[in-house]
Amino acid sequence: MKDITKLIRRFVGILLLSTVLVIVLNIILLAVISASQTANGRPYSTAKETAKALQKTAAGYVLSGDMAEQLNMENAWAIYIDNDTLEVKWHTKNLPDTIPLQYTISDIANLTMGYIDGYPTYTGDAENGLVVVGYPKDRYWKHMSPSWDYDFIKNAPYTVLVVIGVNIFLIFLIYMIVNSKLLKSVKPITNGIQALPLGEPVYVKEKGLLSGLAAKINQTSDILQRQKRNLQRKETARANWISGVSHDIRTPLSMVMGYAGQIEANESLPESERKKAQIIRRQSIKIKNLINDLNLASKLEYNMQPMDPRPVNLIAIARQSVVDFINSDMEEKYPIEWKTDDTLTACIIEGDKELLRRAIGNLITNSQAHNPDGCTIFVWVEKSAAEYKIIVEDNGIGVTDEKLEQLRTAPHYMMSDGKTAEPRHGLGLLIVGQIVSAHKGTVSFDHGKHGGFAVTIAFPII
Repeated sequence: MKDITKLIRRFVGILLLSTVLVIVLNIILLAVISASQTANGRPYSTAKETAKALQKTAAGYVLSGDMAEQLNMENAWAIYIDNDTLEVKWHTKNLPDTIPLQYTISDIANLTMGYIDGYPTYTGDAENGLVVVGYPKDRYWKHMSPSWDYDFIKNAPYTVLVVIGVNIFLIFLIYMIVNSKLLKSVKPITNGIQALPLGEPVYVKEKGLLSGLAAKINQTSDILQRQKRNLQRKETARANWISGVSHDIRTPLSMVMGYAGQIEANESLPESERKKAQIIRRQSIKIKNLINDLNLASKLEYNMQPMDPRPVNLIAIARQSVVDFINSDMEEKYPIEWKTDDTLTACIIEGDKELLRRAIGNLITNSQAHNPDGCTIFVWVEKSAAEYKIIVEDNGIGVTDEKLEQLRTAPHYMMSDGKTAEPRHGLGLLIVGQIVSAHKGTVSFDHGKHGGFAVTIAFPII
């Protein structure tokens, strides 16, 4: 609805702007045309100049050559009427035959205001007489009764404003009538477009000026709904497949782990055989953890994992995770240093304790998995003005800039890079991202200060 209002405002704004520009342009054109037509005052000037240029000599009246040439260029003629006799005492050679040579006072009054035999005439005062200059009949039009009401002149500005206002109103009214059907067609179209991203079925009536566009929106909605249903079926099938495979593997895997543990504990067997059994048991544990991770990732992705949000202390969770891994590192290849400031005692958020422990544990496991020759792992908790941070860093082999960019930009941690069918990253970081996202937090990756790889989990302080 906001878009419709914006569209209407835009249309009205363009209309008003166009109207104002047209009016201003008309005024400018009128001024330019009027300025170019100031020649309307030229005939009067020409008549006065002719009167001045007409000189009386002993041989009669003579007009200067320049003025005679100017009259000839304009195809104009001139006469001189004597005041005493009201007769024409002088005229140019091109005087039309129909022009009288004798006048009365009323004739002079008429020619001063208008015409002689249809020729527009203009007068100029000469010595003891009147000079009349006439132009071709189609050259000028003279208004013979130039009388204006004083109130009309006084109210002219208001009249102009009223006329402009009426014109604007009429233009706007015509515009709204003409475009009303378009505006009615636009509203359902915009509503349909806004509803498409919501994933709900959309149907726009296919009528009006934009019926073709409405049909395309309906087709797009149908395509999106089919894709949504197909995607849901695929995702459901994938989740079911993961759940089924996990269930089918657990029983034989438990048997493998149990028998491997018995063989490993049998002191009557050679040491080499017992070590092989130990390897089988440890690898089976990895497979079991992988299955658990796969199930957890699937549940988190589809919001199937039940959350138990309670007030939890991130420092306590992180410290417990560190203690658990220190106790489980039998070979002592991965010493862990706790670097949290002793003055920081509590960082409380609403969260699921077990899931958060799982996220921190996955980060520690990630450092171990990518540094087979061993490394030191650093874990600490920080507090800023807006968020709590848990940092897990190591001094191992680190990560390349290219790999770091992949970690930062990959839309899905398990997505294949196109060169191989293997996933780009393991489930560990995927689960970390899902758990943190479920707690309204963020995960960031960077080069560690100790030369290795660093992961920062941040939770907003609410």
